[in-house]
Amino acid sequence: MTSYPAPAAALVAAMHAAAAADPARAVAFQGAPGAYSHQAVREAFPDALPLPCFSFDDAIEAVQSARAGRAVIPIENSLHGRVADIHFLLPESGLAIVGEHFVRVRHCLLGVRGAVREDVRVAISHEQALGQVRRRLAGWGIAAERYADTAGAAALVAEAGDPAQAAVASRLAAELYDLDVLAENIEDAAHNTTRFVVLSREAKLPAPGYPLMTSLLFEVRSVPAALFKALGGFATNGVNLTKLESYLKGGAFSAAEFYADIEGAPDDPGVARALDELRFHTNWVRILGTYPQARSRELPGG
Repeated sequence: MTSYPAPAAALVAAMHAAAAADPARAVAFQGAPGAYSHQAVREAFPDALPLPCFSFDDAIEAVQSARAGRAVIPIENSLHGRVADIHFLLPESGLAIVGEHFVRVRHCLLGVRGAVREDVRVAISHEQALGQVRRRLAGWGIAAERYADTAGAAALVAEAGDPAQAAVASRLAAELYDLDVLAENIEDAAHNTTRFVVLSREAKLPAPGYPLMTSLLFEVRSVPAALFKALGGFATNGVNLTKLESYLKGGAFSAAEFYADIEGAPDDPGVARALDELRFHTNWVRILGTYPQARSRELPGG
């Protein structure tokens, strides 16, 4: 997608103008107005000025260049896993994670006014959203077609005016683009939730009294039991590791890089000891940010 569909273009222009007049209040997000990232901005920062961006790179660049004070970026979904590219973009961005927010994703099938679900032959949406409604669409005999984002797909359906074409997107997108909700809560699992992180140019000291999370990256050495030894300090110091994902960079298969979330802050005694041990057994460790925990990791609704 190199430009927004016409129904979204006017909204984008107005939002860009408002953000340009007060960039400190602007919060960048990827997608067209009505995207779940837009919903996350509205929920997390009700008084902010949402700034729509074509791509994750564009949203990050808006913060880097001070066109926005913060960005809200999806990092993982409870049903479809991690969001592609984010783990590569975060360490290269130079930005700090200063918060997190969870959005309960309630997908709707959106069609033009007067359409019914039985009319629909193809549903358009972002690949993440399509993966989250795969079984429902298959049961209805509706083909899936990828698009750059959910709300942009809704705007495209509004522009086309074809009752055989629908979008998988939010109820907010239906309101913004004057579409009918042909079916709602169509996600394949009731726990469908996306976790977003808040990015800023500078790290922010969290307010006292809140449970904290710390996100970090590290690269293990290419030796036997490297990961086992690197993570041992978290177990012996009672530090809860809530997320651990590996990925390879630069075409090398000799040493993996890992993204991790832990409960606590680097200056907590147990966390400090665990990080010291982690550094001893790895090539490098990079702290991405420490921030208030938005909710418990124990239960989908926690």
